[in-house]
Amino acid sequence: MSDILFIKTSSLGDVIHHLPAVTEARRHKPDARFVWVVEENYAPLAALHPAVAEVMPVAVRRWRKRLYAWSTWSGIRKFIAGLRARNYEKVIDTQGLVRSAIMAKLAHGERHGYHADSVRERIAAMFYNAHHSVPRSDHAIARNRALTGLALGYTPEGAPDFGLDRADLAGVARTPYGILLHATAQRSKEWPEENWLALARALEGKTSLLMPFGSTAEKQRADRLAAQLENTRVPIGRAIDEMARMIAGASFVIGVDTGILHLAAALGVPLVGIFCGSEPSLTGPLGPGRIEVVGGKGVTPSVDDVLAAVARVTA
Repeated sequence: MSDILFIKTSSLGDVIHHLPAVTEARRHKPDARFVWVVEENYAPLAALHPAVAEVMPVAVRRWRKRLYAWSTWSGIRKFIAGLRARNYEKVIDTQGLVRSAIMAKLAHGERHGYHADSVRERIAAMFYNAHHSVPRSDHAIARNRALTGLALGYTPEGAPDFGLDRADLAGVARTPYGILLHATAQRSKEWPEENWLALARALEGKTSLLMPFGSTAEKQRADRLAAQLENTRVPIGRAIDEMARMIAGASFVIGVDTGILHLAAALGVPLVGIFCGSEPSLTGPLGPGRIEVVGGKGVTPSVDDVLAAVARVTA
């Protein structure tokens, strides 16, 4: 049995976009053992994929905040030791950043990554043994699948399969609810609060609504919005695997371009993506369920645009 190491550390959307590459690799390499290096906060999500035999958490985000702490350097040494503990047939870095390329360099195995004309940070290409050209204009999911296929010797085919079972994650049926993903780390991707209020007021007469959050600032925003609504609540903070279960049980999801929106797409939940500051053709939600995208880079959709899209995906 051969060991294959994937390096796709963050962010959440990037991790989700890598899931179809893992599914496809399993089909073509059924006897391989897949190991995935991923940021510690997203490790529970990577572990949900049935093809992943081992998740190797890395804590770059946490280490950066405490660079001079003894615990940071102890954690780095432990991670490197684990990374170098075995030999890999292939080491595939679909992240394409200098930090991920250094991780690939530290591992024992043939290192595959994007060619300098395809990689996100050109210096990263210096750390690979094998370089593959993949158009940067392709969607992130297609890029991950293409690089993995080139590294493992096959051509990607068919629709993306994220390897997640919505019914299994959702569990026992409960009172129907919708989810509003109002928050994103980039202000340019946000939709105005007054639009969220108008949207929620139009929807909460039909179903209850949840407004989850990821940070303290996002919780404050959610609490502020929910306080002005009647049938909308803010759920407690959840780990990413618990968030996946909550998303799986939703009747629909409406959200800005954020990682959780891509998780909903991966699970096949009917969704509407609200795009304001990013390009849907490069990072838009893809998945097996009904999906509508409104707006685009520099184009803010109206509440009526979103309501019409919701009606279509939930018809």
